[in-house]
Formats: sequence, C-alpha cells, structure tokens
Amino acid sequence: MIAPTLAPTKHLTITTVKAGEVLQGADVVSIEEPLEIKLDYGPGNDRATKNLSVTMRTPGHDDDLAAGFLFTEGIVNNAGDIEDIFYADRYCAEQKQNSIVVKLVASCLPVLQNADRNFYTTSSCGVCGKGSIEAIRTVSKFGTLNGGDIKVEKNILYQLPAALMEHQHDFSQTGGIHASALFSLSGGLLSLREDVGRHNALDKLIGNALVTGLLPLNNHLLLLSGRASFELVQKAAMAGIRIIAAIGAPSSLAVELAAEFNITLVGFLKSNRFNIYTSPERIV
Repeated sequence: MIAPTLAPTKHLTITTVKAGEVLQGADVVSIEEPLEIKLDYGPGNDRATKNLSVTMRTPGHDDDLAAGFLFTEGIVNNAGDIEDIFYADRYCAEQKQNSIVVKLVASCLPVLQNADRNFYTTSSCGVCGKGSIEAIRTVSKFGTLNGGDIKVEKNILYQLPAALMEHQHDFSQTGGIHASALFSLSGGLLSLREDVGRHNALDKLIGNALVTGLLPLNNHLLLLSGRASFELVQKAAMAGIRIIAAIGAPSSLAVELAAEFNITLVGFLKSNRFNIYTSPERIV
C-alpha cells in the first residue's frame, strides 16, 4: 500500500450561531482533493501513458481507488494485469500526491474504449455518460454468477448499520463522508473504505478485494452508508456482489439494474426494519 501524506480531514476555526448567540469554535471537515489516474501500458519499448480520469477524492487508499476504478470500468480484468501502482511524484516532484500511475504488465492490453467517455468525474457522479444496462453486462466478468444459494438472516442485516458507524472513523469526526463496507454472510466486518465520493469509497473497497485476491465477492454482503445509486450497483455487479444493503434509498435505475443482474437490493436499512426491492429470496 502506498501512503499519501495528505490527511483525510482538516481542522478549521469557525463561527457558530446558535439561539442568537455567536461563538467562535472549531470543526473538522473532510478533505476533498483531485486525483488524476494515469495508465502506463504497452509492450517492451513501446510503452504509452494515458490520462484516464480525474476524480475528487478523500486522500487515503489511493492505490485501491486506482485499481478499483480500472476494474469496475472494465479496463483491466484481474490483479495480474497490474504490475505496479505509484504516485507520479516518484518521477516529478511538482505533481505531489494528486497524480497516480497504474503500470500494467507488458502482456496486458487494456480496454481503453471503456474509459474514453469518463475522463472527468466528480464526487457525486461516477458514471457520467454511461450507456445502457446492456453495455455494462458485456464488460462484467462476474455478471453471470448465480448467487442464488446464498442466504442472510434478517437479524444480521439489522446489526450492520451499528457495525458500520462504529468503524466509520472519518464520518464520526466530520459527518460528511461516505462509506462502503464488506461483511461476511454472518455479519463480520471484513473491510471498510471512506471517501467524499460514494463511488470512490466503493472503488477503494473493490480495489482492495482485487489486489488481495478476494474477487468475486458473491459470498459477501455490501453495505452502503447512503443511497443506492445506479453506478454503485453497477460497480457491485462488476465485482460479483449478490447482496447490497443501503442505509438510504435506491434510485429507480439502481433497482432496475439489480433486477437485471439478479442482485438482492435492500434499502432504508435500520436496526429494526428495511425494504427489499429485488430478489427477496436471499433474505431469511
């Protein structure tokens, strides 16, 4: 793992107005910094460098973010395609740590047409300009996984929001950051990633699963700290996830995509209730 020197949070001096009283105080906010993702690829002496994306992210686990982005966008197929991930300041000090390079093995031919539409993303949009559900299906390596035999008890789902909050450290300080968490079917927390961009948090989570050899994630639970949007279901489908639970609401297209991929989608998850939008047979 490469460790950025940029902190994920920042302390500020603020003015608070409460019940007509004006006070000077302090607050902690989430850092939002641009990260340029570059691709170094090609055989032997015929290497090329391509700028893939600029995303507004919270510093931390940038290598997981880059790996996850390449995988969920269908540019690489597995961890073996990646030779190295490093900050561009390894060669150019002026770039600091807002530019990261993913170096592919010489034999890997990246599917670059999947990235051409998406050079710039913001912290609120991970699939700006994405085509259709059918287009996503063609690049999903694990889109045909069944996952019909996995089950999770409703009492396990009830426990997930509290487990997420207990380990969501940046959110507890700022109140303004998203999280994606991976759980076992028995409710054990396996990994968690936070970011100002909800799609970045999930890319970090999937990127870590990619490089540690956990994919496909068809025997795991994905928990989202906010709403379930189309791009998050798309990324989950790319990783083979079959059960998604969200603290917030799903969008109509998220529900449609979950149904297309036979994914169980749960929304409005609380300690004593939830809604099941697709494939309810996996919830006991």
